Amino acid sequence: MTIRHVVMWRLATTDDAERAEQAATVKAKLESLPPLVPQLQRLEVGVNALPSGDFDVVLISDFADEEALRGYQEHPEHEKVAAYIRSVVGGRAAVDFLV
Repeated sequence: MTIRHVVMWRLATTDDAERAEQAATVKAKLESLPPLVPQLQRLEVGVNALPSGDFDVVLISDFADEEALRGYQEHPEHEKVAAYIRSVVGGRAAVDFLV
């Protein structure tokens, strides 16, 4: 059983240049996590390429089970990244499903 964790964020800024900079920072910070967080089996981050989208950044990550997902969410390195994301985000959606 693998749990796929998908999260999408809408950045709060209305300035296009600032949005691009923040999206790139979110992506880089998330992509720094795999060597630091052993629970992560797979991580992919995308920045919306089209202006018509509802969200700016998406995270797709895989975990062995619910306990591993919780371990990732509680990991100090993840918490640092999450704090930055919360500081720039205006909306969030998430889903976890079995693959």
